[in-house]
Amino acid sequence: MNVQSKFLDPLCVTCQEFQHPWTDKCVNATAGILLSATPYCLRVYTIVYAFSLLMRHRVPTLEDLKRTLLGIMQSTAFLVTNAYTFILYNCLIRNLLGRYYFGTVAFIPSFLSSLTAIVVERPARRPLLTLYVANVATEALWKMAEARNWVHSIRHGQTLIFGASISILLYLYRMGTSTDSIFNILRIFVGKEEAGPIPIPEIISGEQPAPSRRRPTVRFSTVADLVNVYSSLIRGKHSSCRHKTSCCSYAILGGLRPFFGGVGLQVALKLVMNFKAVAQGRMLWRKQIFNRNTLQLGIFMGSFSFLYKSVSCLLRHCFNRDEALFAIPAGLIASITFTQYPDNTVALYVMWKALQILCSIGQDKGIVPRIPNFMMYLYAFFTAVLFHVGIVEAQSLRPNYYKFLQAISGERLNKFNLSAFDVFGLNTQGQTTEMLKSLKIVDKSALPAFSFAS
Repeated sequence: MNVQSKFLDPLCVTCQEFQHPWTDKCVNATAGILLSATPYCLRVYTIVYAFSLLMRHRVPTLEDLKRTLLGIMQSTAFLVTNAYTFILYNCLIRNLLGRYYFGTVAFIPSFLSSLTAIVVERPARRPLLTLYVANVATEALWKMAEARNWVHSIRHGQTLIFGASISILLYLYRMGTSTDSIFNILRIFVGKEEAGPIPIPEIISGEQPAPSRRRPTVRFSTVADLVNVYSSLIRGKHSSCRHKTSCCSYAILGGLRPFFGGVGLQVALKLVMNFKAVAQGRMLWRKQIFNRNTLQLGIFMGSFSFLYKSVSCLLRHCFNRDEALFAIPAGLIASITFTQYPDNTVALYVMWKALQILCSIGQDKGIVPRIPNFMMYLYAFFTAVLFHVGIVEAQSLRPNYYKFLQAISGERLNKFNLSAFDVFGLNTQGQTTEMLKSLKIVDKSALPAFSFAS
C-alpha cells in the first residue's frame, strides 16, 4: 500500500536531471533528438518501402517511384515526430506542473507525442501501425502484471490464444464476409478451395426439386459407417468438396506445399541475417542451417494445413454437407501444431487481427458504435504504454523494442538518469541497467550526437 501511494506523490526532479543533463535548455534537447533521430528513421523506412516495392514483382513506373519517395518522407517525418515531441511534451508538462508524477514521467507525454505523430502518417498505414504497437504493448502489459503477481502464465498459453483467434478468422474466411488482407495469408495455408461464401444449389423457378441423392448424415452406429467414411476419404471426395482431387491427396499435397515453403522461408531468413558470414566464408552451416530449428516453421505450416483440410473434409463426409462452422473445430484441432512454432508475436498478431475484423463487422451491423479517430487514440495509448515500460519498467519490454527506442532517441535512452524514480518501488534504474547489460549497450561517448551542450 505504501508503494502504491507513492504513485500519486509528486517527485521534485527537473527534466534536465532526468533526460537531458548535458544541456539546461529544453529546446536544445528537443532539437538534438530531432536531428539525431532523422538518419535512423530515414534508413528504416527506406528499407521498408523498398522491400514493399520489390514485393510487387514488377518493374516500378516513374509514378511508383514518386509515390514511394513521398511515402518514405512522410513516414520518416511521422517517426521523427514521435521521438522529438516526447521530449518536447515531457519538458513542457514538467515545467507547467513544477514536478513529476508517476503518469507524467513517460505515459502522458508519450500519449500526446504519439497522437501528434500519427496525424502526420498516411491514414492507410495507421491501422497497421496500431496493430503492431498493440501486439508489443499487450505482451508488455502482461509482463507488468506478472511482475506484480496479478497474473501467471500457463503452459502453451500462446497456442490457446492462437487457436481461438485463428478459428474465428477461418470461420470468417469461409463466410466470405470480409476482404481484409489477412485472408490472402490464410489462402496460402488452407487454399482457395476453402474460401467463402459456400455455394448453395439453386432451384430453377417453376421446377420441382429433384429427389435428393445425398446419403443421410452418418450416425456411426455400425462399423460399416466408419468404413464408408474411410473409403470416401481415401478414394474420392464429397460432393460438397470443391477440390478436384480425392480428399486424401488434397490434404497431403496441401500440407507438403506449406512445409517446403516454410523451410525455404526459414533458410532464406537465416541466410539474410548471416549475410556477412556467408560472404566471408565463415558461415557455420551445420549450426545455422542444418538443424531442427530450421524445420520448425515448415512443420507448423505444413501440419496446420494438413490437419485443417483433413478435418474439414471429414466433417463434410460425416454431416453430408458443407458449413462455415466446420472451420471452427478444424481450426482448433489444426492450431495444436502451433506448439511446434510457439511465437508470442504471431499469436498476438492473429488475436488483434481477429478483434479488428470483428469490431469492423460489428460497426457495419450497428452493434459496435463508431468512435471518430478511434484508431489514432488506440495507437497513442499503446505507444504510451511502450514508452512508459521502456523508461520505468524496462525488464517488461521486448529487448528488440528497447533497442528500437534507444535508436529513435538518438542513443539517449541509456543516458537518462532514472535513479530518482526508484521511489515508486519498481527498481527502475536497476531494471534499465540489466536491460542495457543484456543488450550490450554501452556509452560510446559522454555526450550524444547533436547534444548542444551548455
